[in-house]
Amino acid sequence: MQKNNLVIFFTLFLAIFVNLNAQYDTSDVNFKACFVGSTFAMLGNFLPKNKPDFVQVSLGYRLTGNDVVSLELKTWKYGWSLGIPYGPSWEAPETTFPGYIREYGFALAYQRFWWKGLYTGVHVMSAWQSFVDENDNKIDNGFQIFNTYRLGYHVKLFKGKFFVEPSFAITHRAYQTTMPEPFKAINDHYSKFFFGEPGLYFGYNF
Repeated sequence: MQKNNLVIFFTLFLAIFVNLNAQYDTSDVNFKACFVGSTFAMLGNFLPKNKPDFVQVSLGYRLTGNDVVSLELKTWKYGWSLGIPYGPSWEAPETTFPGYIREYGFALAYQRFWWKGLYTGVHVMSAWQSFVDENDNKIDNGFQIFNTYRLGYHVKLFKGKFFVEPSFAITHRAYQTTMPEPFKAINDHYSKFFFGEPGLYFGYNF
């Protein structure tokens, strides 16, 4: 998985230099206020193991040239604590849950553009969870609020019809209901924060 992250990092930095004129002008007759998009993280569904079964659809609206709000609908599954840092413990057998967590939820996001395409963003996700054991039986339900604090760059493509957004983020498990004990025993060893999550979003303006 870390090798895949390096590929994303490389793509991210290449994308930054494709187009430095990424600001939107609301007075432009070609300005498109709405967009639909997703994330290249869905490519992880093609991994040979630890497939996240990740799906995301984003619907957004540009309030101004600098202020953007969006709704993200998503689902995914994971078999380890989200607070495990990069290193030998990342997806190691001894840090893996006895099963996995499946989440369905939505996030409200706000982006603020500061200079050209440079932006910061906050995503607040409400996620409903199913805890599944190693025999693929659901053993409990849960809920969490999962925040993402993002720094990224918006790159226009094809005269502004499409865009990509490479980014880095800090994720924060702001709230979690009580997990089943076998999951909790592993999860409690790790921070509620994760630093350096890569992101590469894409979208279509309309």
